[in-house]
Amino acid sequence: MAAKTVDAYIAGLNPEQAEVVATIRQIIRKTAPKAAESVKWAQPVYEDNGPFCYIKAFKSHVTFGFWRGIDLPDPLGLLEGGGDRMRHVKLTSVKDIRTKALQDFIKEAVRLNQTKGDPTKRGMK
Repeated sequence: MAAKTVDAYIAGLNPEQAEVVATIRQIIRKTAPKAAESVKWAQPVYEDNGPFCYIKAFKSHVTFGFWRGIDLPDPLGLLEGGGDRMRHVKLTSVKDIRTKALQDFIKEAVRLNQTKGDPTKRGMK
């Protein structure tokens, strides 16, 4: 059965993944304190005028992704992905977390949702 809360999602992970997800969660909550937190599409999702980021644990890494990732400035080249909108950062341990860069992504993702609207609505890129 899928987790219904982010706490339950984290509790279902192995210790290393749980540490990565909990750390990213803290960064999101500190950087975007007004964001709504929920579990959608079987993963933690954060919304402010629509979803702006998500966290997804896989077998060997954790993905921290952004709906409007293609529009985020990425001077360190951290973002991966080949679709027309979304991008993500792959993290294998807390040592991989670049807090300042992730905070910058979060701030810009929220700003883009505020100016462009919900990225899941038709016509809202």
